[in-house]
Amino acid sequence: MIIRTQYMDTLKTYRDVPLVKVLAGIRRCGKSTILDMLQEDLLKSGIAADHIISMRYTSEDFADGMTDKDMYKGIKEQMLDAGRYYLLLDEVQEIDGWEKAVNSLLENFNTDIYVTGSNSKLMSSEISTYLTGRYLSIPVYPLSFSEYLEFKKADPRSAKELLNEYLRLGGFPIVALGNFDDRSAYQIVEGIYNSVITNDITKRHNITNYDLFNRVVKYIVENVGKTFSANAIVKFLKSEGRSLSVEAVYNYLNWLEKAFVIYRCQRYDLQGKAVLKTQEKFYLADASLKYCIMGFNPKSIAAMLENVVYFELRRRGYEVYIGKNEMREIDFVAVRRDERIYVQVCRMLPEESDREVANLLEIKDHYPKYVVTLDELAAGNINGVKIIHLSDFLLNSGY
Repeated sequence: MIIRTQYMDTLKTYRDVPLVKVLAGIRRCGKSTILDMLQEDLLKSGIAADHIISMRYTSEDFADGMTDKDMYKGIKEQMLDAGRYYLLLDEVQEIDGWEKAVNSLLENFNTDIYVTGSNSKLMSSEISTYLTGRYLSIPVYPLSFSEYLEFKKADPRSAKELLNEYLRLGGFPIVALGNFDDRSAYQIVEGIYNSVITNDITKRHNITNYDLFNRVVKYIVENVGKTFSANAIVKFLKSEGRSLSVEAVYNYLNWLEKAFVIYRCQRYDLQGKAVLKTQEKFYLADASLKYCIMGFNPKSIAAMLENVVYFELRRRGYEVYIGKNEMREIDFVAVRRDERIYVQVCRMLPEESDREVANLLEIKDHYPKYVVTLDELAAGNINGVKIIHLSDFLLNSGY
């Protein structure tokens, strides 16, 4: 098992803290394996095996009919003394009312609780109702590039070659663990995508016009990294002779977001210092989701570089926005407590002074400013703006 150090460090930090640790992310991004890593680590640290209760609620054993009371009773029966028990509960959203059971287990027993899930039920308002102030949300993403290199440690290829592969095939662990050609990798990812769409969205929300829903998804995928609105989608569909209300589009976007397929990036007005409610961008949980739907085109790499950088910033704990500075746009304004960085992303830098640097130089503060690029020859510094190759940015968390 390849340890995902960032997540294990976080879980160790919060071990025995009286909060429910909620690991949430798209299906097959590695949440269950992180629980397995946690179980191993608990055993190594001297926790008795019979005080670690691991339950996986995707099993046929827990198919239709299990209630929160059944869940509570099943776990309670395994706790035989007053000692501390570590509860590792995988895909809890399959149990209606799971948050009630977890809250009771937290209140009534000496427990340290970790749960995972991959759809909107995990993020529902009931969490706030039953676990107010008593849970910690830990987002789980597909592999970062540094994790991808760990998975490929035995691979003789250079980091540059592996970066090119990472940009093409994405970071789902099941793909990284194998040695797949592009077609096979995208078939695997397509299976993950179909599972999410079927189990977490269309069935759960009773979507009857599957073709229309898929057309909306395709529009979002085609426009990753571009600002658009629900109205723009409605107008586009109308031009194709299809009809859908703005409210329905908002619902689709919301459901895709709560299934962790897409992530919303709001715009931030640098002059007014306010988050804007219009013209957001959406990014895909993994670049391979685009290629499995649309096919891979080398020209599409440029558009997906933003996607890769966006999630790297999220992994580092930044809140990430699109920057609006008068008439100019900054790809990312990343904020973490009292820190802030500005990032422009481009495939290649033109030889002369370019838009990317000019946009950053218009910002009159002293926070770090970066242009992240695939241009091998562009590293350096232009009037305080640092030009960084993508691989250096992804592998150096100091940026």
